[in-house]
Amino acid sequence: MSVESTTTVPAASGPDPLRTPPLVAGGAPLLGHAWNLVRDPLGFLAALRDHGDLVRIRLGPRTAYAVCDPELVGALLKSPEYIVGGPLWDTLEVLLGKGVATSNGRLHRRQRRMMQPAFRPERIAGYARVMEEEARATAARWRPGETVDVSAEMFRTAVRIVSRSLLEVDSIGEKADRVADSLHTVFEGLYRRMVLSVGPLYRVPTPANRRFENALADLHALVDEIVAERRAAAGPGGPQDLLAELLRATDESGRPLADQEIHDHVVSLVVAGAENVASTLAWTFHLLTEHPEQERQLIEEVNSVARDRAITFADLGDLPHTRNVITEAMRIRPAAWIFTRRSVAETELGGYRIPADADIVYSVYAMQRDPRSFERHLEFDPDRWLPERAGEIPEFAMMPFGVGNRKCPGDHFSMAELALILGTVAPKWRLERVPETDTGTRVGITLHPKRLVLRVQPR
Repeated sequence: MSVESTTTVPAASGPDPLRTPPLVAGGAPLLGHAWNLVRDPLGFLAALRDHGDLVRIRLGPRTAYAVCDPELVGALLKSPEYIVGGPLWDTLEVLLGKGVATSNGRLHRRQRRMMQPAFRPERIAGYARVMEEEARATAARWRPGETVDVSAEMFRTAVRIVSRSLLEVDSIGEKADRVADSLHTVFEGLYRRMVLSVGPLYRVPTPANRRFENALADLHALVDEIVAERRAAAGPGGPQDLLAELLRATDESGRPLADQEIHDHVVSLVVAGAENVASTLAWTFHLLTEHPEQERQLIEEVNSVARDRAITFADLGDLPHTRNVITEAMRIRPAAWIFTRRSVAETELGGYRIPADADIVYSVYAMQRDPRSFERHLEFDPDRWLPERAGEIPEFAMMPFGVGNRKCPGDHFSMAELALILGTVAPKWRLERVPETDTGTRVGITLHPKRLVLRVQPR
């Protein structure tokens, strides 16, 4: 792929004028660089860094500003001049509604305050019992010599954990497969809707559009069933989880939250708590099959701590290599890989002029594989996160959970979940490739292996 930049043109006269970011040449008629994002999104976004810290690209009829420098991305995310918006979030709104992931301003602050208590350290220790049970159930479900769709298995495990711990849904066993199937179809359709701004085409009743609409409707119906089930169980003796707190919560005028707002929060929790965790685990197991020495160190560490029992939440502080394996997997194979923001008013970023209502794009996938920030940037090297080496990495070059007031409130929850599942399954089962394994990247709103079918053998 060839990418060229135009010459930067000053936006104003006088000393030190703000500059207009260079426009990346190329792109298709009408679609602009959206065609590059469909054809080779990861390669295209990574190549942008060679043409400037901040460049312009065309996504259909709109111009977007792509930020390629970690320091500028950090400034973008910490500045009140930019809000959650742009192609990604405009597209995700059909799935997430006005939940905590997509809201801004006063509404977002209120939603964060309502959710934050559910993710305090003492609460996570309580959720760990569910994580431990589900990790052990997954490891016990497999049989020697069988082939397992690891991505699907990890997704179902993650759905059960988030649903049992944060929502306490008794019927999640029967709903987990439906949630997984629906989300898979929805996420495939959402990515093309994000990069190809041709809304009328999505109303044409093609088979793909019908699959998307049916899956989205089924997912929203499932969430309504979950909320109704929990509302019926509400009361002094009922579950005291995050969903119960949402059902009891009131707005600024003292009124209960509307059903739609509760619905949107639940969708956000299930999507964020299952999709990203499942993708990270799938990539981690794949990477360990390719790096047996790292796998050996992880298993030796877990066995030295737990000996002849399954690990528990209390063991996690004694598993630094396991944590570094997960961190490095999130660096080189992030689940969430592209994000967008929108400027509130005309402003500047890194000396460049950003107009009002501009779409801003940045890719953590490209940043976390940037050779300027990471030595041997394409190498899977968990030891780069040892204390004596981690300090060399630029501050915003690695941000698996975001930064600033949009940082994921469930980061500690997710890290505990990842470590407990990996530390339970890996010491029991050796995973081997089979001919139908395809570890290429399936690009959607998140990144997954295309077909991570592996044979499981007992250790």
